Amino acid sequence: MGAMTFGKGFYGIGELEQEGSTKLVKRALDGGINFFDTADIYCRGQSEQLLGQAFKDLGVHRDELVIATKVRGPMSDAAASGTGDMNNVGLSRKHIIASCEASLQRLGTDHIDLYQIHGWDELTPLDETMRALDDLVRSGKVRYIGCSNLAAWQVITANGIAKAAGGAPFVSLQAYYSLVGRDLELDLLPMCRHHGVGVMVWSPLAGGFVTGKYRRGQDSPEGSRRTTFDFPPVDRERGYDIIELLDALAKEKDSTIPRLALSWLLQQAGVSTLIVGAKKLEQLEDNLAAVDVTWTDEELERLAAASAPPNLYPYWMLANFKRT
Repeated sequence: MGAMTFGKGFYGIGELEQEGSTKLVKRALDGGINFFDTADIYCRGQSEQLLGQAFKDLGVHRDELVIATKVRGPMSDAAASGTGDMNNVGLSRKHIIASCEASLQRLGTDHIDLYQIHGWDELTPLDETMRALDDLVRSGKVRYIGCSNLAAWQVITANGIAKAAGGAPFVSLQAYYSLVGRDLELDLLPMCRHHGVGVMVWSPLAGGFVTGKYRRGQDSPEGSRRTTFDFPPVDRERGYDIIELLDALAKEKDSTIPRLALSWLLQQAGVSTLIVGAKKLEQLEDNLAAVDVTWTDEELERLAAASAPPNLYPYWMLANFKRT
């Protein structure tokens, strides 16, 4: 379960206070979820604080939880605007260690199970970043490290540095993947499968686009997320074709569009888990039911064909070699 909706702010996505956050956490726990993902940048620490307080209020034993958070983003207005406070952003040793300490305090725990870099930092040497992360693992404040929003060559380079130094490598990649955005299949997903890197999918419903709320020829619903924050980018005309197919399948299978979209992703080789986020309890209830969807081979093939990514070079050439 993702906690990006916890707190006030962050592009209008976050809007939940403690009571609403705790209710969602409780339902997630009751539904079998034990893995919770957040980031320090989500509402500038509010998400971590609300998540940690929810665990405390619910009396959850720490060993029953897998807690993940992230570091990279600017944690002040000055750092965000580039006008100052430049030690409060990026992946320098100083920012990583200070941010980890702050995240531990907000989450109310003595260790983070999965500490992830939230993106690339072109201003900091990569070996400095990897050594700082390894120091946190060796100190016991972090159990494992992961990355998010990197290119395949960046993940491989980082893990090569870690291996050469005998340090902790990235064990997971958190990346965008959805039926209307299958770019991950070109490089990153095969790389992760080959090297045994776990894949955590963020925004598996494409920022709410793959919910059925957005239809061809209709205005976006008032107050919907994409009216204020149209992200991640979607080819809408192609996306509407996929929504219409999902709608037909949902009627055939007595299911819903979000359930089918989430379930399809869970069928893909290399996907370890999906991060689902919600503002309302009924959204989470529907998402949880995705694990119960069953498919025929024909249904999966119909969806795969309708949503296939473009056949780019060198992938069409690599496919030719497979035939000979």
